[in-house]
Amino acid sequence: MAVSLSEIRSKIDALDTRLVELLSARAKLAQQAWHAKGNASAYKPEREAQVLRRVRELNRGPLSGAALTRLFTEIMSACRALEEQMAVAYLGPEGTFSQEAVVKHFGASTGGNPLASIDEVFRAVETGASAYGVVPVENSTEGAVSRSLDLLLNTSARICGEVNLPVRQCLMSNARSRSGIRTVYSHTQSLAQCQQWLSRHLPEAERVAVVSNAEAARLASTDKKAAAIASSTAAALYGLKLLARNIEDDPKNTTRFAVIGTADAAPSGRDKTSLILSTRNVPGAIHEMLTPLARHGVSMTRLESRPARTGRWEYVFYIDIEGHQHEPQVARALAALSRKAAFLKVLGSYPVAG
Repeated sequence: MAVSLSEIRSKIDALDTRLVELLSARAKLAQQAWHAKGNASAYKPEREAQVLRRVRELNRGPLSGAALTRLFTEIMSACRALEEQMAVAYLGPEGTFSQEAVVKHFGASTGGNPLASIDEVFRAVETGASAYGVVPVENSTEGAVSRSLDLLLNTSARICGEVNLPVRQCLMSNARSRSGIRTVYSHTQSLAQCQQWLSRHLPEAERVAVVSNAEAARLASTDKKAAAIASSTAAALYGLKLLARNIEDDPKNTTRFAVIGTADAAPSGRDKTSLILSTRNVPGAIHEMLTPLARHGVSMTRLESRPARTGRWEYVFYIDIEGHQHEPQVARALAALSRKAAFLKVLGSYPVAG
């Protein structure tokens, strides 16, 4: 016998009642946990990563793993907000992809602190003006974000998390159509990520780089012959029409963000460690530098070189390795590296982004 719609709705209502009761019970336990750890920071990246992994492992559908991850991120965000009001610094103004990365990682109940530059995000964390910051470090299409890498070299802040954000670029304007657009504003990275699309669809338009995508949207909102490349969120904030969606040249376009704070995350069971090192200027130095990783069974997932800014054609290397620095094999590899490298700085260990 088929179940009637009224019966289905009655069952949903009963489940909703139970869900409210369970969420309230969870929030109370989260408050107890905060007091049990001496009112320390409510944000524990390793614990939150473990919760999200467990949720995905338990999932049997029909909700996707990504959908459950978003739901539980917001649950933890709301519980965290009961314990402390936390401000996360990011490259502003509102409407940037950096803000989207903050919301994806910390949830919408976490406060944001939009700042004018990546330098200011680092400074806010270093001085304690913000508990945490989120900065872009690399894009799958355009590579490293050089300013973030340069600042990581000298900062006292630590990397304690990462966020992988699929970047969906949109063209927005107050113009009626693309034919009326004479200028396109956007961040340098976004202009580069959409250069083929722009060459095909707006070959005559001047491309003007500005400090952020949200600033581009603001400028476009003041000129009917201008457009911006930014997120759909920025379009809504500045009252712009979306003339085209998903205009990035690479449909898999993703930006990786680092979460920076003043302390490392504890081991979560699936971690990554980031470090910076330089080699002595001798033949075979780079090979010798990587040997300890292989010897101790530690996998390297990223290697990026940057000028050391000493004016002597010297370079530093940014490396990501699998594992937490407190795991025995990683600790042994790092100890061996420190004996071989001219300079070594561990930027932090943190959970791998889900």
